[in-house]
Amino acid sequence: MIYKDLLLLVRDVWGIVLLFLMPWALVLLMTYLQDGTFRSINENRISLYLLDADRDSLGRRVSRQLAASRIFNVSTEADGRSLTANEVEEAIARGDYLIGIIIPEGTTEHLREQVRHGVERAFDGASPADADTARVPLTIRVLVDPTAKPSFRSSVMSAVREEMLTIQNRLLLQEISAQAGRLLPIPVDLNIETGEWLTVDEAYARSEEGRIVPNATQHNVPAWSMFAIFFIVVSLAGNMIRERETGCLNRLMTMPCSYAAYLFSKMFVYLGVCLLQLALMMVTGMYLTPLLGLPALKLGHHLCALLLMSVSASLSAIGYGLAIGSIARTNQQASIFGAVSVVMLAALGGVWIPTFVMPYFMRLASRISPLNWGLNGFNELFVRDAGMAGILPYASASLLFFAVMLGVAVYGRTSRHRKN
Repeated sequence: MIYKDLLLLVRDVWGIVLLFLMPWALVLLMTYLQDGTFRSINENRISLYLLDADRDSLGRRVSRQLAASRIFNVSTEADGRSLTANEVEEAIARGDYLIGIIIPEGTTEHLREQVRHGVERAFDGASPADADTARVPLTIRVLVDPTAKPSFRSSVMSAVREEMLTIQNRLLLQEISAQAGRLLPIPVDLNIETGEWLTVDEAYARSEEGRIVPNATQHNVPAWSMFAIFFIVVSLAGNMIRERETGCLNRLMTMPCSYAAYLFSKMFVYLGVCLLQLALMMVTGMYLTPLLGLPALKLGHHLCALLLMSVSASLSAIGYGLAIGSIARTNQQASIFGAVSVVMLAALGGVWIPTFVMPYFMRLASRISPLNWGLNGFNELFVRDAGMAGILPYASASLLFFAVMLGVAVYGRTSRHRKN
């Protein structure tokens, strides 16, 4: 029976291509596309046009800080000349730039006047009614491409607000120093540089034992490996239904062969297929992705835990395929339901979309996906460098799911046999 299942698998050439080539290509493609997310964004900067009509402290500082942020590719000219405000808006609308910032003329001087009047009013004890009511605040315009993600807009607005507050506080200190110097016999200079008093150091949290740095390869290999091994449900369920439709299963059952032996042969063959798929994904991450300029996959330091997680995740996929093959009545039902359900479980489990960006209810629902258990288990090994204790909950859940699906497969066979 094992030999028979191997023949069924080998003779389905396109099925083998689907099982191995598709997830292999997905690992390379998604790792390459997401690699910039895990780097310091030196190569893939956001195109930004800055129209600095102010040409004073605020405009120069905003331009300098945006260029130094290593996030934006700042342009101040197009075709050798500076654009007007209307031309900047048209360029953003066409998609020539992702973001445009327009700083009106006299912004810094206007801000300086606001600060001077405010400080004078504070030192003279004047009421707000004595202030110049004719002053109207100038507005810095930030134009965003309609196709841009909200995160880009937030980062730009944060940078602009930060620089405006920095300039405003500096002008405020300068004016307070000038007013205090007029009242006191000794000079007072409050224009103190505080930029390096407090710094922020960003790094991935790692335990004392874990020295694996998260990157695109570490995250994509386990994700698409789980997708690959669960896609065997199409081939596995299809073979079971084909045997049932052609009468092969009935002939097997007339021999001294139990249904348990029939299921075991398929489990044995497809367990080998799943482990080969996982091995291919891991070898690709370890040796092929570095040739493409991508980070190499680090397997961690717990190979026994890796083997247990691989076997348990593979068995959960096999059990799901056996259940679908036993319940589905036609090959079309098994193919459509199997493929669609795997894609839905992958989306729910965090393969397509990370679970941390999902709504709270969907994060709770993701815990019922067997792909989520496998993905979290491999992440414990590949990203957190955990050991057996770290993957045991996920491996146990996968094995329990396999046992339940195996029971469903046996029940489906028994129920059909009673009807016949």
